[in-house]
Amino acid sequence: MLGGAAMVVGAGMFALQFATPWACWIFLAGALAFASMQWLQRYEGSDITIRRLRRMQVFAGIFFVITGVLMVDFVHHFMRPWFPDLESYIQYAYNKWVLTLLIAVVLEVYSMHRLSKELSKE
Repeated sequence: MLGGAAMVVGAGMFALQFATPWACWIFLAGALAFASMQWLQRYEGSDITIRRLRRMQVFAGIFFVITGVLMVDFVHHFMRPWFPDLESYIQYAYNKWVLTLLIAVVLEVYSMHRLSKELSKE
């Protein structure tokens, strides 16, 4: 719960450009806590649909962590030396946290919605 709340607070602060040097780290810490909680949950049943939805949640967690790293890069530009020129950096890394956050949220919302319906069937 705390990880999810930290992600919401960090993303809100970051989107509103309020204390962005701190907001990116708050989001990243929340994403790591949230994703690690999801990675530690196990499903021991044999329902293939639930297994697929759990894999989607794991991928959403990975995308949340990638989003946090890209937010930190947006503020501190630590990935800039990895690219040959500024144009490549802007094209492939700079401000791409929005896309990865969108992917993560869509995967998470869909899998949580479907997972609750599938688990109620069991």
